Amino acid sequence: MIRYLTAGESHGKGLLGILEGIPSNLYMDMDFVNNELSRRQKGYGRSERMAIEKDEIIILSGVNKDYTTGNPISIIIGNKGTNIDLVEVTKPRPGHGDLAGALKYNHKGGRNVLERASARETAMRVAIGGICKLLLREFNIHIFSHIIQIGNIKISEKIYNNINKEDLLKTDRSIVRVLDKDAEKKILYEIDKAKEEGDTLGGIIEVIGTNIPVGLGSYTNWDRKLDGKIAFSIMSIPGIKGIEFGLGFSTASKLGSQVHDEIYHGKKGYYRKTNNAGGIEAGVSNGEDIVIRAIMKPIPTLKKPLKTVDMETKEETSAQFERSDVCAVPSASIVAENMLAYVLANEMVAKFGGDSFEEMKINFDNYLERLKKR
Repeated sequence: MIRYLTAGESHGKGLLGILEGIPSNLYMDMDFVNNELSRRQKGYGRSERMAIEKDEIIILSGVNKDYTTGNPISIIIGNKGTNIDLVEVTKPRPGHGDLAGALKYNHKGGRNVLERASARETAMRVAIGGICKLLLREFNIHIFSHIIQIGNIKISEKIYNNINKEDLLKTDRSIVRVLDKDAEKKILYEIDKAKEEGDTLGGIIEVIGTNIPVGLGSYTNWDRKLDGKIAFSIMSIPGIKGIEFGLGFSTASKLGSQVHDEIYHGKKGYYRKTNNAGGIEAGVSNGEDIVIRAIMKPIPTLKKPLKTVDMETKEETSAQFERSDVCAVPSASIVAENMLAYVLANEMVAKFGGDSFEEMKINFDNYLERLKKR
């Protein structure tokens, strides 16, 4: 079983992560993990802090001569964007955790809340997910993402319906991670417009996991279902308000004959010509790509603030402003990739076991050989 913890605050000295359960003898490609952190920092509409931070991981334990040891991996990412006056937040922002968190923990204001509830924490999640991606790629499992909507601008249906894996490899070439050039231009305009008006934008992310083996997850109990675990991990990302798999919410208006993926058998075994289920049936991966979409709300910190109540005077006022992005949907897509990587890596370790990578690989190969005989 893989598990992780993070610690650290938005304007503290840094972030700390502990990752347990990665088998020994996995090559630790530091450049790959640091590139994941760099991908998270990019995207049109980010705040000036992204120009300040240059995130790189420092490994304190669990790696020796570039290979994992099987011990817990401890990681530090330093913060640079800390040179600001950290005033108390007594005018809570609607949509943020300022007020609810301050009331829950009996704080004077929301400062201690936003320091931890900030999306800055996701930098460490990306580092941890990056290590999980290293494990997955040894089994030829890869994860991609792209943006299908920001604000009211959607990519065209024609382009969306014809996206292939070669296209997904090019997503990072777009400053908003969109595979439709016409939509990209409109999105950039909308982000500029929202910035001028002191507002923010949300959007929709699609994440795709490829070459997923049959049998990850389980139908035997509610907390072992793969789609439930994925939903939990994606919904834990700041700003994410909804998730769907495959056809998702659109299945509500369709007949069963239009929804379910018919089963075929060929030289490579069982397969489906469609993937409306998004790669998961009854909480178990079915061998098709895992396809999820997540909805991110607009960021709640507005330069043109909404109405709120001063926690000290109880008088109506405007919400406090804290340095913030206008649109962080592209960044959130990278976080979502790495959260999916964590869940899938955990399921791979749970199913194929092994204290070393070599042992795990033998178990995996034996499983695939057994499936060929079915």
